[in-house]
Amino acid sequence: MQTRLFQATIDRKIDNRKLPESEQVPTEDHLLFCEHPHVYTLGKSGKQSHLLLNEEGLRENGVEFFPIDRGGDITYHGPGQIVGYPIFDMDHHFTDIHRFLRTLEEAVIGTLEAYSIKAGRIDGLTGVWLDWEEPLKARKICALGIRASRWVTMHGFAFNVNTDLSYFENIVPCGIADKGVTCMAKELGGLLDMETVKERLKLELADLFDVEVV
Repeated sequence: MQTRLFQATIDRKIDNRKLPESEQVPTEDHLLFCEHPHVYTLGKSGKQSHLLLNEEGLRENGVEFFPIDRGGDITYHGPGQIVGYPIFDMDHHFTDIHRFLRTLEEAVIGTLEAYSIKAGRIDGLTGVWLDWEEPLKARKICALGIRASRWVTMHGFAFNVNTDLSYFENIVPCGIADKGVTCMAKELGGLLDMETVKERLKLELADLFDVEVV
């Protein structure tokens, strides 16, 4: 679905360039939230050796594996995790991919702050981290990986809310072997209402990108 929206946005941008301004049709931004079944995905710059299961092990654990066309290394998606796919025309906002990633991170940081969880960034490591200033304690709560073409984005972020963290034991998450992974439920000692977290996250994204969610 996101591939269709992504390509349609690019096609419209290309078509608009052939038309006088008065006849151009504006592009739209889309934000998809979902919870995937158990799956490992490997980005273009990742190493398949970071998947620690063979085909039999994948079957035994009830998890699938897909190489995909986003940036980044290997990660896990599954129930209890908010996977967000922003298909944005960055010409509406700012044409800076690094700033785009930092803005996605900031939306997650703001959402966590609403639940009294302090989060931040680690220089050189994309994502959102807890105890980010203490290397031995640092643990990731949100992973990011995107693709962009003609300033249109796809893929996005995986935000651990009620995630079963045992699935991360079968991979080297994001290719980083010396840091852990966590979720909101583990940090707060109980499960959260996913829809409430999603609504807060949408508010943060709308504010940071200065848009209205319709």
